[in-house]
Amino acid sequence: MTETVTLEQVATLASQLPPQEQLKLLARISEWLSALNPLVRESDDALVQREREARAEAVLALCDAAAAQFVGDSDAAEDIRQMREERRLCVG
Repeated sequence: MTETVTLEQVATLASQLPPQEQLKLLARISEWLSALNPLVRESDDALVQREREARAEAVLALCDAAAAQFVGDSDAAEDIRQMREERRLCVG
């Protein structure tokens, strides 16, 4: 059975290595982390996708709630024309 080693123990051992060996250890750790990176990236991508989907659902729910407040048909272009005309009359 393999004994668990703590970060502090590893750091103490690493500090006892000559500088050249410390650089080799750093390169090896970097390789290990690079190999893990695609797994982490996939996990991050999935999280971002879920967040986007949740935001889209929230926006759609807000749109549905707003649409439910209006009864009958509406003409956005006509509404804008009317607002512009009212503003023109107010400004003078």
